[in-house]
Amino acid sequence: MTKDDKIKVYNLLKTASDNLCGYASPDFAGEMPEFADDIETSAVLRASGSDGEVSQATQVSSDSTLANINKKISECKRCALCANRHNVVPGMGVENPLVLVIGEGPGEEEDKQGKPFVGPAGQLLDKMLGAIGLSREKNCYIANIVKCRPPANRNPLPEEADACRPFLDAQIAALKPKAILCAGSVAVKNLFHSNDGVMKLHGQVLDFNGIPVVTTWHPSALLRAPENKRPAWEDLKVFKSVLLNIKPDYEK
Repeated sequence: MTKDDKIKVYNLLKTASDNLCGYASPDFAGEMPEFADDIETSAVLRASGSDGEVSQATQVSSDSTLANINKKISECKRCALCANRHNVVPGMGVENPLVLVIGEGPGEEEDKQGKPFVGPAGQLLDKMLGAIGLSREKNCYIANIVKCRPPANRNPLPEEADACRPFLDAQIAALKPKAILCAGSVAVKNLFHSNDGVMKLHGQVLDFNGIPVVTTWHPSALLRAPENKRPAWEDLKVFKSVLLNIKPDYEK
């Protein structure tokens, strides 16, 4: 449903409620809520040409190459985050990686450079990966739930995450990672469409369409609360054991 459709429905309901009450209904007191196009509807409308058919240039299909996916990300205007970005941040690393690392969204430095995890949190992430024989240059690809920076580094809104989800799914299909490391609650909640976050799921081996997934704290959270570095290290050891089962010589 589009934003305009929702406003029409709201106004119809308000009028009906006012008429039934004989006065301004308290159920509709205050300002009208903010409405937005449903993600699926708005995406289709943006992708439609004058004949109503969906343009192939705007689709994100599972058989796209990583380069094509990242090009579509760079052109994306599916949600409001595009308005204030300096750069989109599709991701970086090797193609066909052993590990896909999923964070939440770009920060200020990432927005400037167009690369994920390049600030202090990125430096810590590199150390965390290096401790178990991983790196973005050798065997990892790093991406985020959303590809544009949320204002003031807040968590992505549900509609923003939903708008970006086709890109993440396409990246997973193209990269074919053998395992996924979720960095923080935003990543694991959105990947699995779950309410369970890092405190409940960290260190567990989950399954995403046949791909093993381990969750640990986001590096930014560890910088704010260093006491969680010890349990995070335990999570990484669990993840390493998963990787050794998949590819015993991956550290060479």
